[in-house]
Amino acid sequence: MKNFGFSRRSGIGGKISVSFEFFPPKSEEMEARLWDTVTRLEPLQPEFVSVTYGAGGSTRERTARTVRRILTETSLLPAAHLTCVDATCGEVDKVISEFTDMGVTRFVALRGDPVEGVGACYQPHPGGYANGAELVGALKKAGNFDISVSAYPEKHPESPDFATDIDMLKRKVDNGATRAITQFFFDNDLYERYVERVRRAGIYIPIVPGVLPVHNFAQVANFSARAGAHVPAWLAERFDGLQNDPQTHALVAAAVAAEQVLDLIERGVDDFHFYTMNRADLSVAICHMIGIRAQVGAGAAIAVPSSAAA
Repeated sequence: MKNFGFSRRSGIGGKISVSFEFFPPKSEEMEARLWDTVTRLEPLQPEFVSVTYGAGGSTRERTARTVRRILTETSLLPAAHLTCVDATCGEVDKVISEFTDMGVTRFVALRGDPVEGVGACYQPHPGGYANGAELVGALKKAGNFDISVSAYPEKHPESPDFATDIDMLKRKVDNGATRAITQFFFDNDLYERYVERVRRAGIYIPIVPGVLPVHNFAQVANFSARAGAHVPAWLAERFDGLQNDPQTHALVAAAVAAEQVLDLIERGVDDFHFYTMNRADLSVAICHMIGIRAQVGAGAAIAVPSSAAA
């Protein structure tokens, strides 16, 4: 009789934790799509969901509105993103206080990308927190929060080497970080080697792999080049010729992401963070394949704006 791998055993879904990332919508149409996604993912009972925060607080009001709605209309536990880009310490502290008053107990603390976008040179605000480690310290002083931070299996594009990059992660941990969520990657060996480096440096918080289902390969390839994430040749070949075939593209994307997650499970990983891009289909498919199914009765009804539902 064939001995199935760990990821194919019955009940494996009960041993796996997932979380999802959303971004605040810019229009009624995007808001309707986001809440359709929330409605579909809520019954999977993720550990938490995070909501991104633009450079310099450029999405501050939309982020706050999205977080508030998740808190009041769903059973989900939201984590608010927070950055220190183009803001004074006082301004950041005020945002922390506003989220705290709202009932937020989890944060994703990030230095943030430059206002000009990924790949531009970062300049700390002269009156602000200089980096993610200082931001984590400010959060820890403000309350007993659950704090997630970023990690980079291929190192941050601005870091001269892995030693410098991991030293920054250690500073975040020393200041109170609870877990690290990685930037997306497509080569699981890179993640495994990174975790080994981190453990050798004396860092023992969970290093949660960030998984990016490829909704649009051309966009992902472009962003990866700016973010310092390697796109393997085999991945490009999988999507070659599918530019005008969205249905097959979606099937291949689900297969690729599930393949990556299943391989990580075989390597001992049991916690995953999905960058959903406010789309549910691929995340639902992947979760289904690893045994995470919608719980009957889970979730709350979410009202869709009448103008968006028309």
